Amino acid sequence: MKPPTIMVRPAPGKKSRAIVRLGSITVPAAIGRSGRTIMKREGDGATPIASMRLISGFRRGERNGLLVTPLALRRIRADMLWCDQPENASYNRLVRAPLGASHEEMRRSDGLYDICLVMDWNISSRARNRGSAIFFHLIRPGYEPTAGCVAVALRDMRRLLPHLRKGTIVRVL
Repeated sequence: MKPPTIMVRPAPGKKSRAIVRLGSITVPAAIGRSGRTIMKREGDGATPIASMRLISGFRRGERNGLLVTPLALRRIRADMLWCDQPENASYNRLVRAPLGASHEEMRRSDGLYDICLVMDWNISSRARNRGSAIFFHLIRPGYEPTAGCVAVALRDMRRLLPHLRKGTIVRVL
């Protein structure tokens, strides 16, 4: 069975906004503050123009209640970090605290990663400075831009999750 494809198209008027579509579901989204790029680099604030498979996911166990999805979601622990320092051997990988290198905390206080899906950007074929932590996650209030991820509202993520599984393609156009 062919995996579903999530289409992420630019929204008119603002480079950091997008429209996400999966079958008959269409929802607004935020993307990178610098818009989209085919030449993704670490720290550029852009969302890569690419087709990326969903490879895993994370959730805050104490938030959002029951989530219906065939995609395996790991519960986020306080010691989970994502390394974003290109020179580190663990670059663009999930690691455990403590970590002296630059990283993102997976258990964020702002709730962005309460549901966080990992897209295969620079993971299975990793290269230094190509960008890290490119996720499909929850939105900031007001659809503020991301650092390069795709983000949707919680209600929209709940609508999408039942249709997502490992191998689902997220195609950013």
